Amino acid sequence: MTIHEHKAYFADKTIIDWEPGDPVPDPATTIPRFKASGGRWEEKAIEADEKFMHFLTDPASSMTTGFVFGMYFTSDARNYTRYLLPILLDNKDHFPHLTAIFLGDIIMEESEISWIEPGDISALFTAYPHLEHFGIRGCASAYTDPHLHLGVLNLEHLKTLVIETGSMDRSVVQDVLSSHLPALEHLELWTGSEDYNANCTVEDFAPLFTDNLFPNLRYLGLRDSEIANDLAIALSQSPLLERLQELDLSLGTLDDTGATALLNCPAIHKLAKLDLHHHFCSDEMIQRLQTLGIEVDLSEQEEPEEWDEDEPEQHFVAVSE
Repeated sequence: MTIHEHKAYFADKTIIDWEPGDPVPDPATTIPRFKASGGRWEEKAIEADEKFMHFLTDPASSMTTGFVFGMYFTSDARNYTRYLLPILLDNKDHFPHLTAIFLGDIIMEESEISWIEPGDISALFTAYPHLEHFGIRGCASAYTDPHLHLGVLNLEHLKTLVIETGSMDRSVVQDVLSSHLPALEHLELWTGSEDYNANCTVEDFAPLFTDNLFPNLRYLGLRDSEIANDLAIALSQSPLLERLQELDLSLGTLDDTGATALLNCPAIHKLAKLDLHHHFCSDEMIQRLQTLGIEVDLSEQEEPEEWDEDEPEQHFVAVSE
């Protein structure tokens, strides 16, 4: 599956692939993306770090408000932040207006998500305390070295936090839910598949369901999750639903069990949108959900896979490997 959404972050801006020789984009309308170009063995291949260093030489680059970083090297996506992070940290004073960063904007045709190794990026948030939008894609399993580490965040202005992974380790969830993010409006966490060492349980999200954490939260996405039913049941019993505008449980394994819990929750009618696309609900359940009177995305109805007649049917998330 190709994931290249940028749902909330940079929604009002155009993302362009910046090349040496291009002018610095207008920061009011455009976000530059840096990605390697050319094949691995091509003589004219240009790595993203070479492009970014060239970008820095233009004085106008200091006005930049956001960056997207894609495939950093033509060879692979492993541990790319080992090279990118020092550049961002060393040049933090060059970007006083920087409020948005997305790391790992790499699609399946370039690298599987489990091969993208973000590593420890905790220093980034100390260097850029005024971030408003941050997103990252890659492996978050503790069994990967280096695995994703954000640390406990203290960001007064952060409105959007997105972690796209097929292998969420519970430590990442615990760090996020221990963070001080008073302005957070959009929280999107992909929990992934146990086959790729995701180990989150619904209990890890308990602090979120108390509704005491993020007072400005309006969008909650617990996506690509094998525990989608458990999450739906917990949410149906949570005061958090009373003030959300959008609940997104898409890309996961939600079936009639989780959908029934949502249907029986009066607060579900207060949502503007319920996103369940890529689900395992029955035709009858789909019909019932369509009568909620709110926008409901029920596209991509999936069928369980049966690999062995002696084994239970398998439900699968959209993004894992």
